[in-house]
Amino acid sequence: MLFQSDTAYLEAVERNLIASGLTWAKQNIKGDKEGVFYKTVRLDVTDLNIPDANLSIVIGPGRDKEVEVEVGTSCSRGRQTLRHQDRYKIRISYESQTSKAQI
Repeated sequence: MLFQSDTAYLEAVERNLIASGLTWAKQNIKGDKEGVFYKTVRLDVTDLNIPDANLSIVIGPGRDKEVEVEVGTSCSRGRQTLRHQDRYKIRISYESQTSKAQI
């Protein structure tokens, strides 16, 4: 039962890390479009109060009005560790000289 509880906790943490990473990417695509591409950025997650957690982001160009964001996460509890790496597409639409990203 403890294993299942830890697994549920880690899965929730993983979802929060992914959401945080995509939100960070969306905000940084708006602000500095060229400066964030192709760089692996390791985000500081200490304010999230999640022990033994890591979050990294790589933003690359996609097709048309999309960018591709690769999110890598790792979180641990006890002897159990979850690692996740996946790519997500963020659609960018332009509204009156301000770019707006949508997931």
